[in-house]
Amino acid sequence: MKKIFTCATSFAIAFVMLASIQTGFAPKVQAEGSGKLVYVIPIENEVERGLEAFLRRTTKEAAEANADHIIFEINTPGGAVEAADNIGQIMQEITIPTTAYIRSRALSAGSYIALFADNIYMNPQATMGASGIITTDGNAADAKAQSYWREAMGSAAEAGGRDRIYAEAMADASIDLPEYNAPEGEFLTLGPTKAMEVGYSEGTVNHRTELLAILGLDEAEIVEAKISFAESVARFLTNSLVVSILLTLAGLGLVLELYSAGFGVAGIVSILSLILFFYGHAVAGLAGLEVFVLLLIGIGLVIAEFFVPGGILGGLGVLSIIGSLFLATNNIFTMGLSILTALIITIAVAVILYRKIGLQEGILRHIILSDQLTAERGYVPVEERKDLVGLKGKTLTPLRPAGTGLFNGSRIDIVSEGTFISGGQAVEIVQVSGGRVVVREITNEEA
Repeated sequence: MKKIFTCATSFAIAFVMLASIQTGFAPKVQAEGSGKLVYVIPIENEVERGLEAFLRRTTKEAAEANADHIIFEINTPGGAVEAADNIGQIMQEITIPTTAYIRSRALSAGSYIALFADNIYMNPQATMGASGIITTDGNAADAKAQSYWREAMGSAAEAGGRDRIYAEAMADASIDLPEYNAPEGEFLTLGPTKAMEVGYSEGTVNHRTELLAILGLDEAEIVEAKISFAESVARFLTNSLVVSILLTLAGLGLVLELYSAGFGVAGIVSILSLILFFYGHAVAGLAGLEVFVLLLIGIGLVIAEFFVPGGILGGLGVLSIIGSLFLATNNIFTMGLSILTALIITIAVAVILYRKIGLQEGILRHIILSDQLTAERGYVPVEERKDLVGLKGKTLTPLRPAGTGLFNGSRIDIVSEGTFISGGQAVEIVQVSGGRVVVREITNEEA
């Protein structure tokens, strides 16, 4: 059991150490002159919960610093709808004037976020739109999800005083806008010129300096918000592919540790994989206190299973751990797929190890009986006396249906075929199976 406590202790220590990493470095301040204060916040790569956590922190910092303006520099291919929804709420709560500067692309969820800014400016090579909603397997979402997203895009445009039809056309390919290279069947994507034409852009600028001059902020002090190390890690660790890899490593590490003597690399990899999973989701705001409570209960129940056999506690522990995984996600389908992938690979490896190694090593040898009663190990099986078949004798005791008989001067434990035979009756042995000797009463005719 020492190995179990070593694993649990290692998990706790490693998590505390990782959790002690602060969630941000001080933002880089670049003084460009006295006067107003401008926060520049990048929105880059995929839109997911890690980005949401970053924007929540930096916009709060800007408000606390009494910033005069926030510029969101956008370059994203889009991402999770739920994360975009939450970021949209963050944007609506900002009381400071905001500008979205699309440096390269604001596609899908990126265009949705940009529409919440008070002003939108675009680089000459930038695009925005193509906001159709798709599932994680690359197929179009169902009609209900598409209807919701179309309305969300239209409302975001309307909130900024813009014509909603173009935002809806970005999300709904059935809207026919051939004059903007978006005939029926294609999502609308706007370049700088077309965006200005429909009122979705206030102007085209080549770089930030030019944008600041247009906004009258060229003499402002610029604070460039930087994503912290912890937030970078969180954005990486909450990626669906990385989640699948982490859960698979956790399962494989556990299986390998169970088949190995002592606590080693496999156990460390398993523990670190779980810690990284929960740490990333905690920083991203996905895993709250209830997740860790459920996780600790699950681990405790699994450990208790080693002391209280029966399988019930272990089963409940596994369900608790899986439940904590589902609680730490914003996409149940994706998490279910990741867990299923990890389980299939883990079970396959466990079967291979069982066939190759058996139960000679590791902690499993203490909780699963593997001994066999073989002659090589000194166990002598009951001798089958087939030579007794046909032998005649008499019962010494009544058979109800078991009793004792006398055959050639030897007392033998016998049983009848199911009928009662009184003591002193003539009987014949008709069958021998292991140590079981079956007799039949001899009638007067047979005698």
